[in-house]
Amino acid sequence: MLETFPFINLTTTSITYALTANKLVLTISLFLFVMLSKFFIVRLINKKKLKNKRLKINMLNNAVTVFMLVAIFNIWSVEFQKFAISIAAFIVSIVIATREFIQCFIGFLYILSSRPFRIGDWIQVGNYYGEVHSTDWAKLTLLEVNIDSYEYTGKTLYLPNSQLITSSIKNLNFLKRYAMHHFTITRDQSVNPFAFLDELYEKANEYCADFKDVAIRYNQLIESRLEVNIAGPDPHIQVATAETGETQVLFTIFCPTELAMDIEQSLTADFMQLWFEQKQLY
Repeated sequence: MLETFPFINLTTTSITYALTANKLVLTISLFLFVMLSKFFIVRLINKKKLKNKRLKINMLNNAVTVFMLVAIFNIWSVEFQKFAISIAAFIVSIVIATREFIQCFIGFLYILSSRPFRIGDWIQVGNYYGEVHSTDWAKLTLLEVNIDSYEYTGKTLYLPNSQLITSSIKNLNFLKRYAMHHFTITRDQSVNPFAFLDELYEKANEYCADFKDVAIRYNQLIESRLEVNIAGPDPHIQVATAETGETQVLFTIFCPTELAMDIEQSLTADFMQLWFEQKQLY
């Protein structure tokens, strides 16, 4: 019969090929076919006197939905796979390009949640020292401080927040008022510093007498906040030797930050005077 009408077989083959080749037409055709089938099945269920019609119609709707999803996924599986790969590559490229910004934002969230410092605190981040000037989602702004002389250098540091995650943070806020100041004087072994050590203690106590009461209270305040014992507030002087054999005298003075360098210079001058006076006796 088909041999009698070969054009029917040719037309059917052409339509099938066209539907298969054009996925959009195939999807629309499948959708229309399923919806029509659903419509007739629902009418058939409504005409018959069956129990739980709503349940059966609901089950039919769910089955049709699942079937359509599976069918559409199978038809467009290659395109879905390519789309997923392109989306993944795009997301990876975006993450790589904005990695530093993401780390900075995470660092900003870390500052807000843990609050390791406040505006105006002296802090150390890695090898950088400074007073916290401001913070935002991208950076931390510090007014650089020379930690040896406790003075502002006049420079402004801009640290990305990402460094706050990878570097240690030390809060040095108590140094703004009082400092545990350490300095060392190194001389040869021609003089025994123990001969005038008591005089150095007298000079150190004299320089610290004006603020001794305040230093005691501030020292106790720091110990109570940190819950640790720290040296001070009385001056401490220690005699030691360097690896090369010179004599070293190490001073530890708990004093107001703004007076630290003046006291160091005064004690250095007293030490030099006593050292040369002692050397003349030999």
